[in-house]
Amino acid sequence: MTVRPLRVCVFGDSFVAGVGDPAHRGWVGRVAERALAELPVDLTVYNLGIRRDTSSDVRARWPSEALARFSREYDNRMIVSFGVNDTTLQNGTLRVEPAESESNLAAILDVAASRGWPTLVVGPPPIADEQQNARTAALDERLAALCHAHTVPYLHTFSHLVGATSWMREADRGDGAHPGAQGYTDLADLVCADITAWLGTSADSVGGRV
Repeated sequence: MTVRPLRVCVFGDSFVAGVGDPAHRGWVGRVAERALAELPVDLTVYNLGIRRDTSSDVRARWPSEALARFSREYDNRMIVSFGVNDTTLQNGTLRVEPAESESNLAAILDVAASRGWPTLVVGPPPIADEQQNARTAALDERLAALCHAHTVPYLHTFSHLVGATSWMREADRGDGAHPGAQGYTDLADLVCADITAWLGTSADSVGGRV
């Protein structure tokens, strides 16, 4: 069996980086481990999460970081996940307005599509702050609608993790935002099947390799 060389860049914030996980695996490491066990691929996953990054920060840095890791001989994919830092108040104002968050994601998706890099988006999770969660929930729906218009898969996490969940309990016991190992395991459980199925599909069938 031919082993497909698959390279995946995961761009985002501290939740992508796995901040709070004592094993430093986060949801990205857990999903990568399971996907590698299930798929006949030569898989390399680059975790490119940066703490406090907003959608504007990711938009500014992602092209050069992807180009440094991708090659025409690979099946190159991108996973993008941000939003919580966009909805954070700084000096009384949002760090990124919702319309700008949408514009940032649209620009990322358009450039990725033009390069033939299939993209999947993981929505922002909740934190231990009800007021910010209301803003994040609204942004989550806006980003999902944008992805639908771009025919890009969007995986909701907010509605599954908010409430009486391990994610929220660990975030509340920690720094108010980041969970521990169980919270990241629960998020990985939410998205793993969809991400693995997407990675297992040929690039041509998911809009890649133009």
